Amino acid sequence: MRTVDIIVPVFNEQENIGCLVNAIRQIFAKLNYNYRLIIVDDGSKDNTFEVIKAFASTDPRINYISFSRNFGHQNALKAGLDKSIGDCAISLDGDMQHPPELIPSLLGKWEEGYDVVYTIRQEGGKVGRVKRTTSGWFYKVMNIMSEVKMEEGTADFRLVSKKVVDVLRDFTEHELFFRGLVKWMGFSQVGIEYVPNERTWGRSKYTLHKMIRFALQGITSFSTKPLYVAAYLGFFFSLATLLYLPYALFSYYFGSTISGWTSVIVTIAFFGGLQLCILGIIGLYLGKVFMQVKHRPLYIIKETSLA
Repeated sequence: MRTVDIIVPVFNEQENIGCLVNAIRQIFAKLNYNYRLIIVDDGSKDNTFEVIKAFASTDPRINYISFSRNFGHQNALKAGLDKSIGDCAISLDGDMQHPPELIPSLLGKWEEGYDVVYTIRQEGGKVGRVKRTTSGWFYKVMNIMSEVKMEEGTADFRLVSKKVVDVLRDFTEHELFFRGLVKWMGFSQVGIEYVPNERTWGRSKYTLHKMIRFALQGITSFSTKPLYVAAYLGFFFSLATLLYLPYALFSYYFGSTISGWTSVIVTIAFFGGLQLCILGIIGLYLGKVFMQVKHRPLYIIKETSLA
């Protein structure tokens, strides 16, 4: 009988752990698979870890990894994949919005021969217009700026085969972006649409700030096109300044201007905007190099039930 590893990163989800465990038990009671549930506590501040340990003490199929602090969702996924030894691994969030009842469908596609079975979120009217719009723009910009193409709504709810897990385990880059990495890797892939469940307890951990950071992280991880955009911006500002120059000269010779106003304004408009835009983009890439060359671990495990 083949084994499936279920990897669940959690952060402050103490109320949802019981719902998750019971849902996984009920689903696999009807399936002909062994399973291991690997719950990764990403430095929770509530009693999440204590709840996980209580379930693990009564069920050997439930395992845990506890970080020394919050290292982020993607690093928590990496920790689970690093400990995976099953024939395939399924990752999903611990807030129950990724419906566990979709697991049989993921396994069915895997049995058909696919190495990656990813999911595509269909929001409908369940989310606000602003979030739906920003999410759509993220995928549009990502597909334009990167060589990796992703369907709108692609989630971190996916199944990957053992051969894919073995490759993912070798990745050591900082600021992991698994949605793009899995697409970039290739292998045989297929997508399944789903409608997210309503959150039972708590609230979303993805603030607007985190979503913007996640978007920049994803774009700069898979493309150098933003650097080309910086060059194009340089040409644009230079052209804009040249177009503005006749007006400035006309005002200087035929209008009423303060002495030195023309040269100061033109210089500030040109160099200020140009430098801020280009330095910001270059800085993102330099920051990535800076963090990578330190060779710090992606996460630190404080306690685990796994070898």
